Amino acid sequence: MSPSDALRFEDVDFAYGEAPVLRAVSFSVPLGSACALVGPNGGGKSTVLKLALGLLAPQRGRIRVLGAAPEVARPRVGYVPQFAQFQRDFPLRVRDVVLQGTLRGMPLGARYGQRAQARAEDALRATDTADLAERPIAALSGGQLQRVLIARALAGEPDLLLLDEPTAHIDSHSQGSLFDLLAAVRGTRSIIMVSHDLHAMTRWADHLICLSTTVRWAGQPAENPGWERVCGHAAAAPGPTREAP
Repeated sequence: MSPSDALRFEDVDFAYGEAPVLRAVSFSVPLGSACALVGPNGGGKSTVLKLALGLLAPQRGRIRVLGAAPEVARPRVGYVPQFAQFQRDFPLRVRDVVLQGTLRGMPLGARYGQRAQARAEDALRATDTADLAERPIAALSGGQLQRVLIARALAGEPDLLLLDEPTAHIDSHSQGSLFDLLAAVRGTRSIIMVSHDLHAMTRWADHLICLSTTVRWAGQPAENPGWERVCGHAAAAPGPTREAP
């Protein structure tokens, strides 16, 4: 396995029960890339992220994340899910949410130390959310919440950042701000983002994977004429299978 790969899939199959989602999927994402993973609903995009995190295991094939098995590499990976798994009306401050990103490896019941506090402050500044630190999460807009969730992931100091449709359900201004944020942090870590917005992704990403059960196209758009015709057709097509929520 080359250390130049942030993520590599080799001939991977995966199915939820009788429903195949991925068939013979092979691709690699170079280390340091800003990679967009695009394709139709049910095409396997979110499943790829869950496999990369080691939350799912393939029925066939091999996956390597930062040169290691997913479960080994997981402490080096930050993840922003499509839907945050907490109640918006729970009495948490923004600072509390971001501090959660530093919990990995801490014993149960341990208090946040100075190092954790410093990492959280750095993440708040990097995502331009420091002025929101004392605000309850229930008071945030959709765009602000997405920034806070990215700050939580960055507080873990990941080498690889996985984002599952972070621009969904936020307005165009918030989307632009989010892309500016990701452009600012992309030089320090590898980023893989799932999205339905093919054109927005190709303006942001230097690497593109078009997935619809199998890989329809993968590479650097700037160096490969004809990619838009192939990816545009695949992304517009209805998904051939379903993905579990």
